[in-house]
Parts: sequence; structure tokens; C-alpha cells
Amino acid sequence: QVQVVESGGGLVQPGGSLRLSCAASGSNFVINAMGWYRQAPGKQRELVAAITRGGTTNYGDSVKGRFTVSGDNGVNTVYLQMNSLNPEDTAVYSCIARGDQGGEEHDYWGQGTQVTVSS
Repeated sequence: QVQVVESGGGLVQPGGSLRLSCAASGSNFVINAMGWYRQAPGKQRELVAAITRGGTTNYGDSVKGRFTVSGDNGVNTVYLQMNSLNPEDTAVYSCIARGDQGGEEHDYWGQGTQVTVSS
């Protein structure tokens, strides 16, 4: 059983900041990478940011320069620091943990956390 739990969403004014956290845990599960995706109403899910166990990061074009992903404990816990938020960042943010379990690669998703940017 692998659990992925996000926290830190909420309501913020335009120009403000939020920090999301995601923790993954489970037996016999070696995490290779964790990431954040988001989906706004009526839009497709898109990559926000990802980080590998080796520390390599990747960002969606719309958040580059504003968002920073980081991890600790071998990326079992990751953080998404979101600065200069604007209304277009409003979405449900979901965390994904990708890793090896039983010799196969698996993806596990969190339940998602709402981020709303509004005045």
C-alpha cells in the first residue's frame, strides 16, 4: 500500500505565494521521481513541476521562474513553492509518486488540493 498525501492548498490573492507539500510512503516502494500536475475546470491536466531522486527538476512553461520544486528524504517528501500567483494558476493540484515496486514501475496519485487565486 502506497500513500500519497498533499497539503497546503487554499485561497490566495493575486501576486501572493503558497507552498504545497506532498509526502509518499509505502512498503517496498522505491521512489524515483515525484511531481505536481494541475487541472483547471474545462482544461486538460498539465505538468507543473517534477523532481527526480537525483535532484533533476522539470517545469511546465507557464510556471517557470515563479514556481520551485524541492525534495528531501530522498524525494519521499516534496514541496512546491508557488510565487507571483495569478488567477490562471487556479486549479486542483495533484501529486504523483513514480517508483519501483515488485520489480515494476508504478505511479501513485494523491487526492489533490485546491488552489484558488482570487481577489
